[in-house]
Amino acid sequence: MRKIIIIKYGELTLKKKNKNFFIKTLKNNIENNLSNIPHETYYDFGRMLIDAKEEYLDEITNRLQKVFGIYEIILGYITDNRDIENIKEEVLNLISKKSFQTFKVSTKRSDKTYEINSMEVNKMVASYILNNIPNIKVDIHKPELDIVIEIRYNEVLFYFDGYKALGGYPVGTLGKGLLMLSGGIDSPVAGFMSIKRGVKLEALYFESPPHTSEAAKEKVIKLARKLAKYNGEVKLHIINFTEIQETILKNIPHEYLITIMRRMMYRISSIVASRIHAEVIINGESIGQVASQTLTSMKCINEAIRLPVIRPLACFDKTEIMDIAHKIGTYQISILPYEDCCTIFVPKHPVINPSISKCLEYEKLIDVNNLVYRAINKHEVIKVNLEEQKYDDIL
Repeated sequence: MRKIIIIKYGELTLKKKNKNFFIKTLKNNIENNLSNIPHETYYDFGRMLIDAKEEYLDEITNRLQKVFGIYEIILGYITDNRDIENIKEEVLNLISKKSFQTFKVSTKRSDKTYEINSMEVNKMVASYILNNIPNIKVDIHKPELDIVIEIRYNEVLFYFDGYKALGGYPVGTLGKGLLMLSGGIDSPVAGFMSIKRGVKLEALYFESPPHTSEAAKEKVIKLARKLAKYNGEVKLHIINFTEIQETILKNIPHEYLITIMRRMMYRISSIVASRIHAEVIINGESIGQVASQTLTSMKCINEAIRLPVIRPLACFDKTEIMDIAHKIGTYQISILPYEDCCTIFVPKHPVINPSISKCLEYEKLIDVNNLVYRAINKHEVIKVNLEEQKYDDIL
């Protein structure tokens, strides 16, 4: 008998005809995550097993906790000997050092040809335990120790409690999205929530030098690196927004500065998304949080493009968003005091119920198309990896 890591799929088991695609993608994502650790991964539709030397198991378990599509991670035990006498002995050996007063045995037979049915295995193993360990009893409703036995075609698994994992879908199974990544608290959380649903992300950041600093850009790269733990490498598109922002400031009535600015950002994001074959734009907007995030504002800003915009945090309050930011390690980076272009030139009284007709009228005062394409055509793209300072220019 040896230790082995058992992975439970959870939500993936509901996918019926597409189940194999989701599980294969999960296996590929796991293999990429564990590429520098010697191991063997094999699976069926019920379980995935990772076999490695015991010295690597803790590191593998830690890495798997960053992989979406896994419902539960269990450190279990495996044997090739399916004889019932061996099963009883192995279970007794495993639990002999555990402290408990009540227990139950739960047997599952993947191999229905096994000569003893599940209920009989439960009774035989439980009786053996009761005969060998004093002062304990069976409790099938609320046991302190739940002993799980899985009889498979060529092996038997034994396990107890596991670790709840991230759940969700394997990254890449639901297409690609472009995340509008600012230096704030919300957008990295929105990115994390999108990755959880199987969306592979690229990110886009608007900088406005000299009004925004190089430190603000580095802050966003650090946030992208945090998301890379879950997404894999993140391609970060950096748009110089200075000309557009200064043009808007000079020509647009101040109460509409934010609305027009956001419409321009959406136009740029939509074109970049189309070029990278992303199906959606994703951002961290939450209903009512700021003037540009009222329902009227969202509708008015969205009107500038046709591509769908996904807002994973639309119905979250700030406290809920901050809690997730703490959990994924982005909060302390997001609160660093470096302004992004969304927080500079903010008018005292921004319109909260903008009119689409006024937006169209005011946009005639600036050369929208030329401004948009000039910004896109000279934008920078870097790829951000997991490790500190490992990112490379690719455009």
